Amino acid sequence: MAIHPTAVVEPGARLGVGVEVGAYAVIGSEVVLGDRCRVGHHASLTGKTEIGPDNVFYSFVSIGERTQDLKYKDEPTYLKIGARNTFREFVTANRATAPGGATVIGDDNVFLAYCHFAHDVKVGNHCIFSNNATLGGHVTVEDHVVIGGVTAIHQFCRIGRHAMLGGCTKIVQDALPYFITDGNPAEVRSLNAVGLQRSGFSEESVRILRKAHRLLCDESLNTTQALARIESECEPTDEIKNLLAFIRASERGVIR
Repeated sequence: MAIHPTAVVEPGARLGVGVEVGAYAVIGSEVVLGDRCRVGHHASLTGKTEIGPDNVFYSFVSIGERTQDLKYKDEPTYLKIGARNTFREFVTANRATAPGGATVIGDDNVFLAYCHFAHDVKVGNHCIFSNNATLGGHVTVEDHVVIGGVTAIHQFCRIGRHAMLGGCTKIVQDALPYFITDGNPAEVRSLNAVGLQRSGFSEESVRILRKAHRLLCDESLNTTQALARIESECEPTDEIKNLLAFIRASERGVIR
């Protein structure tokens, strides 16, 4: 380990092999920090926070602080972070609210400066959040999502896998998987075709999703009618099945 002499590592903190801690960083007594993690100068890691290997925390991040939810009464709650994530400057990630609950961040994500993760958020793997992306409480972000800068997501919303959210977008309902959602008020703009191709989706899969997109954006159809048309007219690929299941599971409604 390489710990700067001005850093504060409180008794009880558990640091893995090969960890680097920069000047004036603070690591709290209940933090578990995985192997080969790097903690920048003036970073703060605190609370019941469990961090996997190979994460990088840049200067002035605040990781594992208590939730900002006013209902919180100092019960034991958690923040759990996977492996190989990058947290750029001033990123904030809070613990959960309910006793025993956890805010969860997966693997292989990149979070640019000033992103915020509120209590009880669930983030998957291979996501990219641009500067100032803001997640309210209980937001779920699935795998391979790209969120543009200064985009705000209302509490309890879901962002489907392989979605892309444009910069400065206001999300108050669930954002569909595989599509680009943008604007205020937000609308589905197109299929996330370039993102899907880069992720290895076949031309046939993209073609079928384009057909589903046309039906979902048909203003003459309500959501129930659009789903029925998709089921009857689109091949039942894994992507189509996931799209239908995502919409039917929505509690806040979906952005179309």
